[in-house]
Amino acid sequence: MADVTVLGAGVAGLWAAFTLSRAGLSVRLIDRHGGPGPHGCSWWAGGMLAPFCEGAMAEPAVVAHGRAAATAWATVTEVIARGSLVVALARDRGELERFARRTGGHRQVTDLRALEPDLAGIRQALFFEREAHLDPRRALADLVAALGARDVPVETAETTPEDIPGPVIDARGIGAGLPGLRAVQGEMVVLRAPEIRLTRPLRLLHPRHPLYIVPRPDGQYMLGATQIESADRRGMTARSLMELLGAAYALDPRFGEAEVLETGADLRPAFADNVPRVLVRGRVVHLNGLFRHGYLMAPALARQAADWITQGIKGDLVDVD
Repeated sequence: MADVTVLGAGVAGLWAAFTLSRAGLSVRLIDRHGGPGPHGCSWWAGGMLAPFCEGAMAEPAVVAHGRAAATAWATVTEVIARGSLVVALARDRGELERFARRTGGHRQVTDLRALEPDLAGIRQALFFEREAHLDPRRALADLVAALGARDVPVETAETTPEDIPGPVIDARGIGAGLPGLRAVQGEMVVLRAPEIRLTRPLRLLHPRHPLYIVPRPDGQYMLGATQIESADRRGMTARSLMELLGAAYALDPRFGEAEVLETGADLRPAFADNVPRVLVRGRVVHLNGLFRHGYLMAPALARQAADWITQGIKGDLVDVD
């Protein structure tokens, strides 16, 4: 029998299994789908490791723990440390000023030619130099490979904590059915636009349709930002697609000629304050509520869960009942 069983092979479960294995425990990892894929919200992430930008809306704990995310991820996958940009169209300059007041870790830029030549027409931006990004699907695959090298395969099975003896980490997201957990639908679209060259994540502030654009290999870009308080699992709506594409077109009309490669949607689990937590309920330790901070907060949650299981150390994200 393993020292601990992890349920769920999304970003939280994979990080928990990896961290526990490195701590010297024998780990069993189970997912009903047999591994990461389009059935989970980790698959549809942007991959931005942007704690300072998230500080515009997130609680201080997210910013504090998120600062260590890029270093943690760099131990298992490629992390692109080129910072991130926040821009606004001339008519929305007030949005940029408000964002600057709510965040730290940035400097104002008035000439973008040196950073992103294709954005030379933007006259004012915020540059968050210490932020980074990664390719989330490659990162998931690299975590699975790292676990495989430690003899921790992803098993395929439909099970619950009640079916398993011994300590369990439940990282099943919405599927865990925790009290107080709500679903927030997120949607994304992937475009191919090789004639546009952006090398770092970009956030376009807009009073109604904010947008983020994350560069990926081969001239591809992930567009996102929809945040819908809904447990509806249907795919991306036409309204959301038009809003995202319209915002991208306003930034650079060449996005209007981009090839649409993929659209997707899934449910992000969130607590009332949108702060992820480690909930200890008897022998079951829940890693949940990652909201839109999955890649940013998974390493910190995994570390605190491992500290609790191995040493009984109660971190600031740990809630013991």
